[in-house]
Amino acid sequence: MKTLDDFSKSPTEIYILDTETTGLDGAPIDVVVDVGICKVDLEKGTVDDAYSEIVGHDIKKWNECRKNAWIFQNTDLTIDQVSYGRPFDTIRDEVEKLLRGKYLTTYNTEYDLNKFLYRDPWNLKNVFTECRDIMKAATMVCKLPSIYYGQFKYPKLDYAYSKILDGKDPANIHGKQDHRALSDARMASHLMIELYNDSNYLPL
Repeated sequence: MKTLDDFSKSPTEIYILDTETTGLDGAPIDVVVDVGICKVDLEKGTVDDAYSEIVGHDIKKWNECRKNAWIFQNTDLTIDQVSYGRPFDTIRDEVEKLLRGKYLTTYNTEYDLNKFLYRDPWNLKNVFTECRDIMKAATMVCKLPSIYYGQFKYPKLDYAYSKILDGKDPANIHGKQDHRALSDARMASHLMIELYNDSNYLPL
């Protein structure tokens, strides 16, 4: 059981990152096409937008799987926007500069970090201090039944946001997740604050 001392030692300013990608396999098969980052102050309960960019790529080199990725079929992000996006190297350097020495987490660190930001060409391992995965904290609150004995299923972001915030909508999604990086980062940020306020989330 966590004590008040545990909470007092935890960082209160944390960056929340979300990525949108061309697939689920991770780099180098898939690439990041949208990055959103929010800055959260857990004590004040505030969420501020910190970064949002479409990642530019030379789509002429892409295979059909990338060109027809789910993100382009189900959101307002278009492949043309990616083709005219700012250069990857510029975005990668800006993200590193923003996050260096900071505390950071995501909703599903295994995906955003281990499959993309820790791999080439991002290579951001050890740039920031990784905090507890928001999704794993939400799992123990939502407690969705799993086929595996003694385990719970990881809840999708929109489900956890709706259930744990109980009808409140501080991220202003109006009942529909748009699956864009900054919007999803805002959802995860407010979800983390709610979990923290209910003593269900410790960053470290």
